[in-house]
Amino acid sequence: MHIFGGTVAQAAARIADPAFITECAHRFRTIHGRSPGEAEVRSWENSWPPLLRVLSAAELSELHLLLEYELPGTSQRVDALLLGHRPRTESLVAVAVELKQWQYAAPHGTGPGMLNVGKREVLHPARQVGGYVNYLTEWVPPELHLDVEGLAYLHAAPSDLIDGLRGLQGTGPSAAYSILGPDDVAPDAPSHLLAERLHCGGLRPAAPQRVTAFLEARHRPSPKLLARVADVIGGHETFRLIGEQDKARQRINSAIDAARQGHRGHIVVVTGGPGTGKTAIATRVLGDLCRDSGANPRLLSPTGTLSRQLGRAVGESARGLIATLTTRLPEELDKDTSVVLLDEAHRARTGQGWRTTPFPKLLTDLMTRCAVLVLFLDEGQIVRPGEGTTKDELRRMASQQGCTFAHVDLPTQFRCSGSRPYLDWVDALLSPEARPPRWNGDGYDLALADNPAQLEEWVADHIRHGRSARITAGYCWPWDSPDVPPLLPDVSITWQDASGEHLWERPWNSRADMVVAGDGVPGRAFWATDEGGQQQVGCVYTAQGMEYDYSAVILGRDLTWTAQGWRAQPGESHDPATNRLSPQQYLRYALNIYRVLATRGTRGTRLYSTDPATQAFLRTVLPGRPHNESN
Repeated sequence: MHIFGGTVAQAAARIADPAFITECAHRFRTIHGRSPGEAEVRSWENSWPPLLRVLSAAELSELHLLLEYELPGTSQRVDALLLGHRPRTESLVAVAVELKQWQYAAPHGTGPGMLNVGKREVLHPARQVGGYVNYLTEWVPPELHLDVEGLAYLHAAPSDLIDGLRGLQGTGPSAAYSILGPDDVAPDAPSHLLAERLHCGGLRPAAPQRVTAFLEARHRPSPKLLARVADVIGGHETFRLIGEQDKARQRINSAIDAARQGHRGHIVVVTGGPGTGKTAIATRVLGDLCRDSGANPRLLSPTGTLSRQLGRAVGESARGLIATLTTRLPEELDKDTSVVLLDEAHRARTGQGWRTTPFPKLLTDLMTRCAVLVLFLDEGQIVRPGEGTTKDELRRMASQQGCTFAHVDLPTQFRCSGSRPYLDWVDALLSPEARPPRWNGDGYDLALADNPAQLEEWVADHIRHGRSARITAGYCWPWDSPDVPPLLPDVSITWQDASGEHLWERPWNSRADMVVAGDGVPGRAFWATDEGGQQQVGCVYTAQGMEYDYSAVILGRDLTWTAQGWRAQPGESHDPATNRLSPQQYLRYALNIYRVLATRGTRGTRLYSTDPATQAFLRTVLPGRPHNESN
């Protein structure tokens, strides 16, 4: 999909007309279901005119141009894609162009693949272009005979910036993609030289039917791509399966085998609590499927945190195979052969509670577009209205759709030091009645902290000893920080003890989508795993699906203890998705939120409540911090 498609000449003739940008913004809304941001529109206004001037000066006006071309199956958009034909060959040529308004960029300490641009930490443009080229090379059907090239055009960059960026390309794969500045494509240069520098030398307009074939092509992963992803998953220790996990894998494979024999229409539901290995099973089954060169599988997650973490673990090659599911279905699924693995199905946007259809439209649409749908589900992790489904609902949906239905439950968990008693204790604590026994240990390190400073010191001590540890909290403080550093100390807690009144303030995790938000602060998807995340407070949306060795949890005043049991106070929540619910409606979500946060730690957990009555209740069922812990 794209927001403009036509010749370079057609775009150049309209670029000065403000209505052209307005029409492109309208098409963007139609395609993506949201309006483009002001910065995005401004980038079009600033970057498209210089690109069109250069293309016109290079006498490339008849080439086909796609602006904001979305790579099917991903959220990635190519700023500009040129299509042409090289005479005396069968090849259709696609040139991906990354446009930048940068006037300044600095090297990043993590290596040449990242840069500092203002307060943002971003990929080197050549790396971005390389990702586009690799995707098109590996997903476009071979019968199109597509040759893909790419470049970055920094139309406002001084020459020293261009030289610096080229110096950071090194000799790796990124070196193949040109970095061009204004001096490289001056309009008074010979047209043939400009065309060569734009990777368009000798290109002629492609026949309309070839352009149409490109736009209508069904994108599928190539056999080479599938083999690479299968090898990575197969050799990754994280995705080894044990006991019941492997039984679940075999049950899923049984449904897949039936589909291959022509018996299509299968729903498999894998249920299990935190740490039972649902994600490991999903990823391993994806690896199995990738060993079939004719496969067209997808591993989806409704949370960008998990899909981006999995994508990084498996590698850039997996882009498109592993993706985030929102309200738009993946492109190019095949109802005869595609297997869709939906991890964290409890976070799927199903309209639960207010939909008018009998079953979630997102899931029924997904089922009708694939041969096998596998959902990994924990009903106790539904944390927002409008999200989630249930095993029983999926069983009824399968019956209505004429699909077979299979259910596999995972009774064994491998998080929390394998402590089933701990998970049972958490379930007893975070039930509406809350009648947990006093915790007496069992190999899992659980205690109550007196204040947030103790939590932070406990986390810091584990970090110093090479362990992973994080602080999370209920969404009971405003989130006013910008996406990138410097972050504001939004989480602010006061408490009193014998020495007086104290104040503890820390920022929420960054909301930035990058791997690194800036100044050593990880982006939200990597807050739970990357260096620097321990200095921010995570929320349920960045912790869910993740794990770390030690977990410190702050219970806010949205969930407090009374003589009648737990009381939900949605007015204390700053989450717009829940703070207008009634107390009874919110109670289910509040209990689930803290259940998620309390089950992230594989070795230990500390709890602390900002509400004195709740803290007093927790003290009756939890030991205080061990004497050997420092203040």
